[in-house]
Amino acid sequence: MSALSDLSQGMADAVAKSAPGIVRVEARRRLPATGIVWSADGLIITAHHVVKRDDNIVIGLADGSRAPAALVGRDPSTDTAVLRAEASDLAPLVETDKKNLGVGHLALALGRPGKSVQATLGVISALGAAWRTPWGGQIDRYLQTDVVMYPGFSGGPLVDVDGRLIGLNTSGLSRGVSLAVPTPTLARIAETLLAHGRMRRGYLGVSTQQARLPKPIQKELGQKMGLLIVSSEADSPAEKGGLTLGDTLIGLAGAPIQHHEDLLAQLSGDRIGTAVPVKILRGGEVKIVDVLVGERP
Repeated sequence: MSALSDLSQGMADAVAKSAPGIVRVEARRRLPATGIVWSADGLIITAHHVVKRDDNIVIGLADGSRAPAALVGRDPSTDTAVLRAEASDLAPLVETDKKNLGVGHLALALGRPGKSVQATLGVISALGAAWRTPWGGQIDRYLQTDVVMYPGFSGGPLVDVDGRLIGLNTSGLSRGVSLAVPTPTLARIAETLLAHGRMRRGYLGVSTQQARLPKPIQKELGQKMGLLIVSSEADSPAEKGGLTLGDTLIGLAGAPIQHHEDLLAQLSGDRIGTAVPVKILRGGEVKIVDVLVGERP
């Protein structure tokens, strides 16, 4: 029983160690959610989908006090939001060493939807490479757990057995799957939102619908689908680049385009202001046109 007692005490110690860096986020009408203290001067990171209003946000601190907060910015594509609380001398969580993470390692999902911290235990069930969300957000690492996401836990931390931050728990990226946004992604998003107040996204100015390619083109390209341009905004990057109604997008910057998510994934913020080769099907022929990517309004 000694080993089990030690494990149990270790879990409790991890929760106690993390507790000062976990806050309550009151930004929706009903159940409050959870946030992570990112910096001592009041920067809070939480889930985008739990921040239902842009003002009148209140943060419940670990000492029981409450502080008003302002929305710095949000990134719906990664379900992340950054808040600035009128508070100081907070206790940010310490980041774990990602090299020590492996499938099967224990992890704790923590939340503070009320005044005290709540916890649930699970394991890291899957780790993978960088991936794109269905909304085009770039996540540095696929991180799936089997933890139970209780109401109000979204936006809270996933921590290791030493109470160090692994990532932000969210139920907003994949239905029925518990995912965590890893700390490198959180750091990148926080830096961008602090600098610009929004996540910059590339923009062509077209509306598309998925279309099946002709059989000979399928065989030539090794892909079955493309995106048919059904409308184009006036004076948009697409119009200036020579894209027209009836063109079918089949590639961008060397990557195949078969689904709307593929197009969003390629229109990342770092491509704004750069000319990229767009592969299209026009009149039964494959052509390439260069389009200067704009910034989404």
